[in-house]
Amino acid sequence: MQILKIILTIIYVINCIGLVVLVLMQEGKSAGLGTIAGAADTYWGQNKGRSMEGKLVKATKIMAVIFFVLSIVLSMQFLNA
Repeated sequence: MQILKIILTIIYVINCIGLVVLVLMQEGKSAGLGTIAGAADTYWGQNKGRSMEGKLVKATKIMAVIFFVLSIVLSMQFLNA
């Protein structure tokens, strides 16, 4: 059981570092006047999910879910110890 706790903690730390890196790699969401003029309907706005920014957002969501699940699992293990 101790080995599982060590492995989950290592995965948790790697996930935390990766999540920080992914958040820092993303562009800011300051829309400015572009949304007023309808700039969101451009080709870039419609295909944002396939772009690098879209992939970063999806990866961030996945890493965040892993973060929360590991947080709960590790806290349950430490309470039972």
